[in-house]
Amino acid sequence: MDLKGKNVFVTGSSRGIGAASALAFAKRGANVILNGRHGAPAELVAEIKAQGVECQVISGDISNGDDVKRMTKEAFETFKQIDVLVNNAGITRDKLLIGMKDDDFDTVINVNLRGTFKMTRAFLKKMYKQKSGVIINIASVVGLHGNVGQANYAAAKAGVIGLTKTCAREGALRNIRCNAIAPGMIASDMTDVLSDKVKEQTLQDIPLGRFGKTAEIAQTAVFMAENDYLTGQVIAVDGGMTI
Repeated sequence: MDLKGKNVFVTGSSRGIGAASALAFAKRGANVILNGRHGAPAELVAEIKAQGVECQVISGDISNGDDVKRMTKEAFETFKQIDVLVNNAGITRDKLLIGMKDDDFDTVINVNLRGTFKMTRAFLKKMYKQKSGVIINIASVVGLHGNVGQANYAAAKAGVIGLTKTCAREGALRNIRCNAIAPGMIASDMTDVLSDKVKEQTLQDIPLGRFGKTAEIAQTAVFMAENDYLTGQVIAVDGGMTI
């Protein structure tokens, strides 16, 4: 896929991996729709427009069915066709399993898994009519091998991986591809609050010896969009954690 002139919708793109992905697509010539529950920073919108592409902001909560319907309608009214959907929005509520409340589990599942499902279903219906499209889901290495204190997050991301593979099989009938990225430890607001001790322990599990960058996840998303023969795959971008 030549991304120049294509239209990309990125959920949870007000910061972090989502913002980096939106900017990466813009640098390849794609028009971008940013999404967040409370909009997107004006600085990010300006940076994307500076690439010579269009940029719109559609606010909404991916776990809310009414919001998803509205956002889908607005997206396809804005650009008539959406070529790439990046399902990035997600939350964490970390606790050890024995202390995890039902609400901690349900909330993470509702956003990270059900929200991804709702967005995928809504956009897939439109892409079926187009007979083209790419869906990229942001999973996690935690969904591949679990992690202490993240039973809810691991379950949600493992579900996203299964959803990705099924979407790829069904979408292929209409020339639609679906893949997932499983990031490892990426430098972000979440990693910034970790203690030095925890950071040191974590780095010992990363063969490359450093946390990843949001731009490195974004590069993978662009690759997945451009490679027309890639579908149903999960690429771990984790510095070697899953070796």
